[in-house]
Amino acid sequence: MKISNNWLKDYIKTDLKTDKIGEYLTDIGLEVEGIEKYEAVKGSLAGIVVGKVLTCEQHPNADKLKKTTVDVGNAKILNIVCGAPNVAAGQTVPVAVVGTPIYTKDGNSFEIKEAKIRGEVSQGMICAEDELGLSDDHGGIMILDETKYEVGKNFADYFDLATDEVYEIGLTPNRTDAMSHYGVARDLNAFLTSNQMKADFAKVASKPLDIEGSTDFQLEVEDSALCPRYIGAVIENVQVADSPQWLQHRLKAIGLSPINNIVDITNYILHGFGQPLHAFDAGKITGKKVKVGVNPEGTKFTTLDGVERTLNGSEIMIKDGENNPMCIAGVFGGQNSGVSEKTTTIFLESAYFNPVAVRKGAKFHGLNTDASFRFERGVDPNNTQTAMTHAIKMIEEIAGGKLSGVLLEHYPEKIENNYVILRFSKVDQILGTIMHREKIKEILKSLEIEVLNEIQNGLEISVPAYRADVTREIDVIEEILRIYGYNKIDSPQKISFTPVKLSFDDQDALENSWARTLQSNGFNEVMNNSLTSVKDETDAVKLLNPLSGDLAFMRKSLLEGLLENADYNIKRKNQDIKFFELGKIYHKKEKYEERKQLAILVSGRNSAENWLQPKSATDFYYLKSYVKILFDKLNLDIEEKPLEDSRFSDALELASNGRILARVGKVSPELLKDADISQECFYAEIELETCQELRSKGNLKFVDIPKFNKIRRDLALLIDKEISYAELYKAAKKNPSKYLRNINLFDVYEGKNLPENKKSYAMSFELLNEEKTLEEKDITEVMNSLIKTFQKEFSAELRS
Repeated sequence: MKISNNWLKDYIKTDLKTDKIGEYLTDIGLEVEGIEKYEAVKGSLAGIVVGKVLTCEQHPNADKLKKTTVDVGNAKILNIVCGAPNVAAGQTVPVAVVGTPIYTKDGNSFEIKEAKIRGEVSQGMICAEDELGLSDDHGGIMILDETKYEVGKNFADYFDLATDEVYEIGLTPNRTDAMSHYGVARDLNAFLTSNQMKADFAKVASKPLDIEGSTDFQLEVEDSALCPRYIGAVIENVQVADSPQWLQHRLKAIGLSPINNIVDITNYILHGFGQPLHAFDAGKITGKKVKVGVNPEGTKFTTLDGVERTLNGSEIMIKDGENNPMCIAGVFGGQNSGVSEKTTTIFLESAYFNPVAVRKGAKFHGLNTDASFRFERGVDPNNTQTAMTHAIKMIEEIAGGKLSGVLLEHYPEKIENNYVILRFSKVDQILGTIMHREKIKEILKSLEIEVLNEIQNGLEISVPAYRADVTREIDVIEEILRIYGYNKIDSPQKISFTPVKLSFDDQDALENSWARTLQSNGFNEVMNNSLTSVKDETDAVKLLNPLSGDLAFMRKSLLEGLLENADYNIKRKNQDIKFFELGKIYHKKEKYEERKQLAILVSGRNSAENWLQPKSATDFYYLKSYVKILFDKLNLDIEEKPLEDSRFSDALELASNGRILARVGKVSPELLKDADISQECFYAEIELETCQELRSKGNLKFVDIPKFNKIRRDLALLIDKEISYAELYKAAKKNPSKYLRNINLFDVYEGKNLPENKKSYAMSFELLNEEKTLEEKDITEVMNSLIKTFQKEFSAELRS
């Protein structure tokens, strides 16, 4: 949210500098993310002086250029080469001297320098209007009235150039009361007042209206639950035109484009007071009657952006006397009832709509406007009339309008303030210190929170209706604390807590252990939004009330988020990726499913480039080795089998006791293309809850290093191509020998000198007897047993 400093000072006068105001606003929860300078004319014409062209001759080396001498005052004559067709001797002109920045339409700038143009020295530039930012005219240089402009004077002295400083406030969604310049000023005043700093706050009130005659327009609200309060005004003799410069500058400073005086006034009230208004062309309202209600489901309605929308039957609609829709209330106006340059009479609306109904309507149609942003969070119902009277006065003064008859109002039941009981003991408990009771009451008063009654150890208070987020005692305490100042609360010198030993069944312990293992091996943890968009909605969990189309589903996999992280880094030349994420995924099958996973993504090189070893790219086995490191902590017998999954081009599934523990594979080219990634990526996803359920509950045991050496024997086996190492490993593990400890595959060969459809596996076997040195006969017995198993089950042949 942008807040203009000049605009803010319309409501609160203070001698504080903008950076100090920004600091105080941040202290009270209105976080100022930056302060930008606004200039009506970029650069404010700095470096531009009034000059007089003394001579103008044809450039000797260019047909379209002129060589001039220009008097810029202080007895200084400049040689300037000019390409404008209308330059001539005797003219008074604006001149950019050397060192002056000239701003282009796209916001960039260049500095005027002394240069040679086609062999002739040029010491400045005679300017056109568009080069100064005064208009878009580039038909020639700007020629000034010599009777009004004095040679040598700064050109800026002849203009009232508006400048401003604009706060960029990162406002939290609950603070609808501060979504305006007046709201920010009110909050700032509360802070300054409670801290005994000087401030002159102008509290706004309704303006008296000059009511003459009567109006034949009628108002009908069909359902007060949808629209608790509505005010309408008919204003005649309106002249739709451009707004005055001061109003345009107010809007431009906060990033709005002026449209016409009527629309600009409604925007001014919106951002000034936080109350959205809407103006209808009264001549287009059939039957001279305005209704507030709903239209049947399926009704077609074209909004101001020219899009035809189909209503769902629950939106609050502003309708004419024949129930034709004119506006989605609190969200967006209609194309056929909007104000145009031909409008002479308007119907002005100021209302309080049901926040939930506005939110549902805005989300259903995918519309997010300044008005809906405020209405769906709850505007001040008691500000409706104040904003309306100010707008009417502005229209009368700026657009020549005249109020016709009394205001049309529907407000059957007043919206009351929130009643809260505040206990001093609770304030002390939350703050961790004792705040003086008078100070508490002083802060409440500065926040316009009324103390109704003092009770034993507390207060009965009335919270203004515009504070829709302050409904509980804890909310009031938060308000007291933010105005008092978080930095005034002393940090305790000691913190007491009871250490808790995590049980083996604690999944957090497993997750933290795995996270520390990955971090110590150079992996970076990432956290992605669990809300996303999906191409395939099969099994997807869709939100009933999504924030936007891009955040309409719960994620089905962690892979897409990690690929986005990889793409972001690769495009910034960080191409060696080692990421992991702990997060939940969601599916809708027979019932809703929610599972927590550990996802790992690697890509690029597996180690930093150095002179000692060649570049080495990550691959499937590199990733699998880390998965194995993690699974070593589970103490499980794990089975590997091929996996068919559209996300992978090659993949394995790791399982134990018939339950899937993990999937590891190479990301498919199609997914990489969709993610705009041109290098290979490898991905693993581990089912955390399953791992926790199956992990062995036996305590880890420490054993002595064996006194006797391990013995290694190798076998080279010729086997059929379709036989996998996993099958050989599984068969070897069944060997009954108590001496067989480790099995490893250290070479695979396919090619020349081998029979067709055959391959060679070289496997190593480690044997150990912890009680004595192994004898050769024991070793031979184990190896012969392994050979017989391989020959019987796989028709393997020994290679010499």
